[in-house]
Amino acid sequence: MSQTFRHPEILEIARRDGKVSVDDLAEHFGVTLQTIRRDLTDLAEAGRLERVHGGAVLPSGTTNIGYEERRSLNAGAKQSIAQACAAQIPNGISLFLNIGTSTEAVARELLHHEHLMVVTNNMNVANILVANPTCEILVTGGQLRRSDGGLIGNLAAETIRQFKFDLAVIGCSALDRDGDLLDFDIREVSVSRTILRQSRKTYLVADHTKFARSAPARIASLADVDVFFTDATPPPDLPSLCSGWGTDIVISPDR
Repeated sequence: MSQTFRHPEILEIARRDGKVSVDDLAEHFGVTLQTIRRDLTDLAEAGRLERVHGGAVLPSGTTNIGYEERRSLNAGAKQSIAQACAAQIPNGISLFLNIGTSTEAVARELLHHEHLMVVTNNMNVANILVANPTCEILVTGGQLRRSDGGLIGNLAAETIRQFKFDLAVIGCSALDRDGDLLDFDIREVSVSRTILRQSRKTYLVADHTKFARSAPARIASLADVDVFFTDATPPPDLPSLCSGWGTDIVISPDR
């Protein structure tokens, strides 16, 4: 197989898993380690990947990947995470769901919950939950971000300040090795911080690809989260940090 055909598949594996390794790719394609190293170097020089020891990761940056690509990325893992998260959400509570494809997956798993009051700044979440006849849905105001149906800015934050939620389920764009939750849009970050302040308990839903990504704006720390739902063991040090903070980790692999 020529590099013309390998490169798109390497990028697809990187988008799915967040990273690629030289050894795994060489075995996958049946080529030498040197050939894969050249492929990764070419992709890095083109700005498509960033080289790291033993392989490559998706490039860091100041802009997020497109919404449709995010929605399809690691979809099976997001569903497993959402099912585990929804299993720990009781009926009859007030709940906030924020912007993101992982929180949208949680919304789909709540269609058979009863008597929830859900507040959201995610138009997609609201549209999903319309199918639950006992769910009361409140949508914040705010500036509509057309790319993903998110409502952001001061009006969204001001609406959220009118509530005290039993539980918030949030996502993030990246998760740093020191436990910081990161995002790309500072307007969304300010809303997310307000959500955390107005919630008695917080769940984070984030698949393993977030471990290999970076984003410029800090939302909060895993220390501010009660339960972290993911699909793979977090990088070294994070589990022990979470243990010290009292943050539970629930791992639900893609089935």
